[in-house]
Amino acid sequence: QVQLVESGGGSVQPGGSLTLSCVVSGFTINNTYINWVRQAPGKGLEWVASILKDGSPVYTDSVKGRFTISRDNAKNTLYLQMNSLKFEDTAVYYCTKDTHRGQGTQVTVSS
Repeated sequence: QVQLVESGGGSVQPGGSLTLSCVVSGFTINNTYINWVRQAPGKGLEWVASILKDGSPVYTDSVKGRFTISRDNAKNTLYLQMNSLKFEDTAVYYCTKDTHRGQGTQVTVSS
């Protein structure tokens, strides 16, 4: 059974940093792609970043240079390091694989 469990969200000021984690069970992340998406208040899901089967990262333009996606194969865990956070990064962040999604973790950027 596939399970994705996100954690690490919180409230930070603009310019701050957070690292999100997604512990995965039910499949091995080191031989497939996996994604981070987010949903801002009142808006639809937005793709943020993916790490591909070969480990290559891809990002949406709005987070390039600020966010870093990575994985720890031994822990079967996906990460999203978020730096230089902006108000518009406020959202619930989910890790996703195909139709599977975790419960999400809230990130709030406010002064």
